[in-house]
Amino acid sequence: MGVFGELKRRGLIAQASHEKEIEELLSDAANPVKFYIGFDATADSLHVGHLVQLILMRHLQKAGHKPYALLGTGTTLVGDPSGKTDMRQMLTEESIEHNAEKFGEQMSRFLDFSDNCKNAAEFVKNGDWLLGLKYVEFIRDIGVHFTVNRMLAAECFKSRMEKGLSFFEFNYMLIQSYDFLHLFKTKEVTLQIGGDDQWSNILAGADLIRRKEQKSAFAMTTSLLLTKDGAKMGKTLKGALWLNGEKCPPYEFYQYFRNVDDADVVNCLKMLTFVPIDEIEEMEKTLEGAKFNHAKELLAFELTKLVHGEEEAQKAQNAAKSIFGAGNADENMPAVAVSEAEINILDLLIKAGLCNSKRDARTNTEQGGVSVNDEKITDVNTVVKIDDFVVVKKGKKSFIKVIRE
Repeated sequence: MGVFGELKRRGLIAQASHEKEIEELLSDAANPVKFYIGFDATADSLHVGHLVQLILMRHLQKAGHKPYALLGTGTTLVGDPSGKTDMRQMLTEESIEHNAEKFGEQMSRFLDFSDNCKNAAEFVKNGDWLLGLKYVEFIRDIGVHFTVNRMLAAECFKSRMEKGLSFFEFNYMLIQSYDFLHLFKTKEVTLQIGGDDQWSNILAGADLIRRKEQKSAFAMTTSLLLTKDGAKMGKTLKGALWLNGEKCPPYEFYQYFRNVDDADVVNCLKMLTFVPIDEIEEMEKTLEGAKFNHAKELLAFELTKLVHGEEEAQKAQNAAKSIFGAGNADENMPAVAVSEAEINILDLLIKAGLCNSKRDARTNTEQGGVSVNDEKITDVNTVVKIDDFVVVKKGKKSFIKVIRE
């Protein structure tokens, strides 16, 4: 089985412009494919939604192909309207450069950029060629190959048509297509990959190369990371599930995947880890009851190791087993400090970040879902004493160590 076949078995590939041709190209080890994925630097950290692209890039690099990680220092100034109901926040060039630098640091955990790697990954920044373009020349040279009717029919613009799509954002497809053309001409890149919501933009780039260069280029998209119910994974009460350990501590990251729904664990193992696909498929045949817990622990550990390193993954696993096993507070358990020596249970739940309102805290307490130091609390008027620390639990999966300042 070649790398394309494995990617299909893992559910990583959503669409491909020329599936047979791409499979043949990726199976030819003597002629490595040069491919790229673009990442707009809209924040100072990658998040779990980027993981599918990073995992796929690593699979392809391990198979001998050459990845280009395009940092969108130019396109981020515009903002991709795909899947958005409102225009993205406009960032300064300084902020974008800072974010792109952080992206690069995190990508180095997934890809080999070292000089001694024969197919070493490379960073490229599209601001290097986009920011110097002259608008009239660009529109004459590139815009002539795009029809407004075809662009408006693209999926990436449909969600914006009712509320209004600015002409500023309307240019995004043109400049992303130009990225592909530029890398085709300067780096011999023949394959662009992106999330499935980028399909229209990626196809437009391949078509632009065909029109301008009379040569073939290929498009492929990755599956979006969704739950079985169709919702995007990676959303928490605090927002996105970041790959930066300061924005999302390794323990919280571990716990997110340790607590995925039973119906989602196999899909996550296939898409987000390098556990052999044969092993996962065998596991899938007998997955029931307590075996789901083993699968979730494997998923959480492997993914935390990939993002944060094996040491942090081991710490997170030890902390989880400590609280769910012996019930003791581990030094690596997530913690929050409070100044009060005595505090009402509802206020404690909110300060601990386990509930986002008094109504939520009251409901969980009255329904028997709250405990302090393994003692269930159902009286909403309970006052908790904090001498050194207490361990507060909500339900079976959420807990935190509350330390007295």
